[in-house]
Amino acid sequence: MKAKKYVLRNQFMGFPKESDVEIVEEELPPLQDGQFLCQSLYISVDPYQRAYFTEVGSALLGSQVARILESKNTKFPCGRHVFANYGWKTHCILDGSPDRFGNLPTLIGEPINSPLSYYLGVLGMPGATAYFGFLEICHPKPGETVVVSGAAGAVGHLVGQIAKIKGCKVIGIVGSEEKGRWITEDLKFDGYINYKLEDVPKKLAALIPEGVDCYFDNVGGELSSDIMKHMNCYGRIAVCGAISSYNSIEEDKASIVQKMMVFKELKMEGFLVTRWLGRIHEAVIQHEQWLTEGKLKVKETITNGFENTFKAFTGMLNGANFGKAIVEL
Repeated sequence: MKAKKYVLRNQFMGFPKESDVEIVEEELPPLQDGQFLCQSLYISVDPYQRAYFTEVGSALLGSQVARILESKNTKFPCGRHVFANYGWKTHCILDGSPDRFGNLPTLIGEPINSPLSYYLGVLGMPGATAYFGFLEICHPKPGETVVVSGAAGAVGHLVGQIAKIKGCKVIGIVGSEEKGRWITEDLKFDGYINYKLEDVPKKLAALIPEGVDCYFDNVGGELSSDIMKHMNCYGRIAVCGAISSYNSIEEDKASIVQKMMVFKELKMEGFLVTRWLGRIHEAVIQHEQWLTEGKLKVKETITNGFENTFKAFTGMLNGANFGKAIVEL
């Protein structure tokens, strides 16, 4: 079996360049006892793939939904589908052991009632990130005001909808008018701020003079400092990511936040979704229910072709995606 994979040629310096990666072909060996052969159907591209270190010569990080083509492992029978994290590869041999983040390959239950791609989004890592990061750290209460940065992305568009389900007023921070119209008209956010065109502090004051109770931060940087200045006493901040700085070469600078945290008695907590590995099924069940009830809407930006994975990745980093960015093989 011949397989293709993306290999890192040079460490990313600033924004990733196509010359930093290459597609190589490899011959996979015959299966050993306990192993199974996977064929990727969908590959996920996510901001964290830019933030985590990958050694030169290694396959780029990435999770996928795959079909099991051959198996010598009774727990992973041939013909079933699996969620795994083995990098940007068309095929891979696994044995059920955990990846570098502690995640085990997971057999997708049958019958499969949702599109398989959802297991890379709302029913996968981004969905669990939105669910646990928002509910377990922000502890939203009905009537509170929530701000979400990166609100049109894979995690952000789910956080805002969960906040609406919980009875909150929601303002999304986006990078285009088209994304602003999408989150307000389709997802029923209460308002949006286009940070590329508008003065964020002034627009915050106009949209939510009552202040911010919960902030779900996907972006970091000066934008987040501006939002924190507008927060109410005892506000809660869930720090999911800092995509504004992932491609920076120089050290990033933003206004200090300690003074406002002290005098407003804010709670700010960063997190990795792996904290809730033992409860992931809880998020999946709840999201499936909300999808069935029509309370949760999903949007995917799908790029076709393994050879276009890197383009999908850089497009996502540039904010080209609405919702979850996925490559279909």
